[in-house]
Amino acid sequence: MHIKADKGKYYLTTAIAYTSRKPHIGNTYEIVFSDAIARFKKMEGYDVFFCTGTDEHGQKIQLNAEEQGVTPKQWVDRVSGEVRGIWDLMNTSYDHFIRTTDDYHEKQVQKIFKKFYDQGDIYKSEYEGWYCVPCESFFTETQLVDGKCPDCGREVQKTKEESYFFKMSKYQDWLMQYIEDHPDFIYPEARKKEMVNNFLKPGLQDLCVSRTSFTWGIQVDFDPKHVVYVWLDALTNYITALGYDVDEPSEKFKKYWPADVHIIGKDILRFHTIYWPIFLHALGLELPKQVFGHPWLLMNGSKMSKSIGNVMYADDLAKYFGVDGVRYYLLREMPYANDGNITYEDLISRYNSDLANTIGNLVNRTISMGKKYFGGEVKAPVYTELDEEIKNMAVKTVASVREKMDTYHTADALEDIVSFARRLNKYIDETTPWTLGKNVEDPEQAERLGTVLYTLLEGIRYIGILLSPFLPETGEKIVAQLGIGEELTDLDSLETFGQIPAGMTTGEASPLFARIDEKKLMEQIEADNAQPEEEPEQEPLEHKPEITIDEFDKVELRVGEVIACERVKKAKKLLVSQIKIGPEVRQIVSGIAKKYTPEEFVGKKVVVVTNLKPVTLCGVESQGMILCADDDEGGFCVVKPEENISSGGEVH
Repeated sequence: MHIKADKGKYYLTTAIAYTSRKPHIGNTYEIVFSDAIARFKKMEGYDVFFCTGTDEHGQKIQLNAEEQGVTPKQWVDRVSGEVRGIWDLMNTSYDHFIRTTDDYHEKQVQKIFKKFYDQGDIYKSEYEGWYCVPCESFFTETQLVDGKCPDCGREVQKTKEESYFFKMSKYQDWLMQYIEDHPDFIYPEARKKEMVNNFLKPGLQDLCVSRTSFTWGIQVDFDPKHVVYVWLDALTNYITALGYDVDEPSEKFKKYWPADVHIIGKDILRFHTIYWPIFLHALGLELPKQVFGHPWLLMNGSKMSKSIGNVMYADDLAKYFGVDGVRYYLLREMPYANDGNITYEDLISRYNSDLANTIGNLVNRTISMGKKYFGGEVKAPVYTELDEEIKNMAVKTVASVREKMDTYHTADALEDIVSFARRLNKYIDETTPWTLGKNVEDPEQAERLGTVLYTLLEGIRYIGILLSPFLPETGEKIVAQLGIGEELTDLDSLETFGQIPAGMTTGEASPLFARIDEKKLMEQIEADNAQPEEEPEQEPLEHKPEITIDEFDKVELRVGEVIACERVKKAKKLLVSQIKIGPEVRQIVSGIAKKYTPEEFVGKKVVVVTNLKPVTLCGVESQGMILCADDDEGGFCVVKPEENISSGGEVH
């Protein structure tokens, strides 16, 4: 879509996803919702900077990593990769993906912590109370509900440790006044009342901002046994992503801050509307213009939880409904303030009714009729009163969608677009172009048919452009089938109905959405989600002839470190590695390119057969062998030492 950027900056952020697990469809809603807003703002002409990312520190991460037998960094690398993969799968147009393990972020968090300490906002004391590991939150005895976490309902731990505290109470009156003076700062209105009545009016407690009971976090540089508590770390991502520096903020920060809106889930509203504003104020920075707390997406009426088995994932749903099908449901079915609900049956129903029947059918039959009757040539219209009604509704739909998107009412905006598509389908029934087409040689009938098809094509142009922020692929396909130029794909081109030039030729008709057979798809989903059957008894392994310990002792095995690696020319499966083994470097060719790239193989510790007679493979000499393992199911990996053994170490 053609975009003209001349309305100034617009900085939009999502909450950063916590890397404790793969994000489910409820987590994915936020990035899709934010993406629709960002795309629409770009289409309106704003210079948009759209930021998202992952939150990667904390006790829960450390515990998860320990349970899996990996380092915390290995764990967050994997989960952050999953998050980014799903964000990309869902066709989201973020401009920056921040990780709180990024060096530049960690450095600034340390400087911010030190600034707060130097100016007297942070002091050292001892914390004793209740801690919820999944929520990374502290609670007093009175805040617990039935002895459990008031946010997630899970068990809490009695905790006592030395910590640094931020003087939240010092800024309470200022924040109360700020919220009163800026009525749109917290949105929707019900969320604001909740924050003021439940947290501010009862009085703010000073906030624990460091921990000593675990190590996976950003170290307090002037007191190394402390790590920065996750919320001070995570919240500052919104400014460090722009290049904020305590000493000298970047030009990008000066350009885009303050944020125009933080899009977050209602469950973390307290952190973003109480702690975050106070942190910013203490730094001497402006506050974001608005914090929008969206509701949850429930599954069958319950909050999604992997532990109870009611979880859907975006990548699974995209296999059944396509990316735009999933995006449409999320944006169309989520209420503005109340929690939404998702079921497979509702997904199928909404997909068939709105996408396949209403929009897909409208576009397909209009383009097809134009090809059938006029060879795809667009005729000049001569409007009647009925056509004028369509023209007026098209322009009004644009104004209504703009108004809805100003307050993030994506579901209502989509309903406006689909309502216009329904009206165009009704217009087809009213004008019966197939009847007019029977007498197309009659000039009067041909003129009327040309006007009807022109009105439909121009109406479809409106739908394609307006849909593009919500369903980017669908918007592009509609524009391609219309065959219009880029100058007719921006929002400004919708100010006046009738921009498609007469005489042009449309593209080819192609179905946008295939109707789903509910019975067949539900059977497939049930089969895909069924618990795997108990594995059949495995056949006994076939062993090689026995050898003696003396024979085995002839094989020399040592630990090596890969210091360089590249592909072997004309050999897709081979990599040639330079491997440091004690004081010497060996060149070894291995058939491991199906599993590893040269870049990721460098730095690995491997086990090498060092007394194997050299051989030449594809013209390259190999001076040993790297030990690997595989199985009948396609698994494959190199054998590596469990501990960090120095290169040259002998394997017995």
